[in-house]
Amino acid sequence: MQVGMLADALASQALAVCRCYLPSGRRQGQYWICGDVHGTPGRSLFVRISGYRAGKWCDAATGEYGDLLDLIMLNRGLSFRDALAEARHFLGMPCLPEPPVTVSQDSSDAYDPIAAARRLFAASVPITGTLAERYLGSRGMQLTQDHTALRFHPHCYYRNETGVEVWPALIAAVTDLKGMITGIHRTWLDPETCDKAPVDQPRRALGQLLGHAVHFGQLGDIAIAAEGLETALTLKMLFPNLPVLAALSAAHLGALILPDILQRLYVASDNDPAGWQAFNRLRSRHTDRDIRALVPRLDDFNADLITFGPDPVRQSIARQLLPEDVPRFVLCPQPTRSRHASGHGPA
Repeated sequence: MQVGMLADALASQALAVCRCYLPSGRRQGQYWICGDVHGTPGRSLFVRISGYRAGKWCDAATGEYGDLLDLIMLNRGLSFRDALAEARHFLGMPCLPEPPVTVSQDSSDAYDPIAAARRLFAASVPITGTLAERYLGSRGMQLTQDHTALRFHPHCYYRNETGVEVWPALIAAVTDLKGMITGIHRTWLDPETCDKAPVDQPRRALGQLLGHAVHFGQLGDIAIAAEGLETALTLKMLFPNLPVLAALSAAHLGALILPDILQRLYVASDNDPAGWQAFNRLRSRHTDRDIRALVPRLDDFNADLITFGPDPVRQSIARQLLPEDVPRFVLCPQPTRSRHASGHGPA
């Protein structure tokens, strides 16, 4: 069965899928409501269970969205191939009676979020000297390298329930292992405060994030994977010789696709249950790699940086690295600035 047909088959049993994978949620009208893709109790995740958009879901807290194949992949921490197998297994189970859903084509389905993400990134400008750089500086981060994965858009649309607002935004490019942009992450900013904009969801993603990340540095045999963008930038500032991946959420951290060359991965998830679940999912998916946790003292390493300063945080992290990695990444000379020091293209 082709992927599209499999997704349509899951959509026709959307209520049964939700009851199986999100049992702590509840039905409300045409939606199944839950806390997140892992089934945590709450009201952030909305899954459409009837109508022509059955099977589509959106997490209002993170801006993530997808179909039921994506949901199963994130919920179970599976690779895409394993998620297809899981979906086929589910469809072989007895399902609750549900009227058939006809998935029709509609003009909104023609919208290409990946193309839109690439257009927005191309329309943005380098981060140097912008509000985005000042915002990162207010979080204790000084960009000592050229981060080409980051850009700034002075007038980025923000859609809410009543219409559209315009705010400046920090734009981060999400890329696959070949360096192709598959999505972007937007952080809307307030020019008056140099902080996040006063909107309900100041951070939102666009495009295909599942399995991909914001890349800082050329991947080799050792790297760091961070849950959030600011954590990743903190680590890149403290250890500029270490490649860093920003997964942008706990769910996406657990679903990262790793290159064959990568043999050891340090994981800097947030110090909370969702972060530890993401670490365990990632490690269980890649049992052939050496995957180790980096644990912050507070909620995350950016909070550590703001509270304790760079040197104590650098020393705390260095103590968590394997002894053979310390000379390579902590004690070696700092790299010089380069057009391709980070992001896309050769280093």
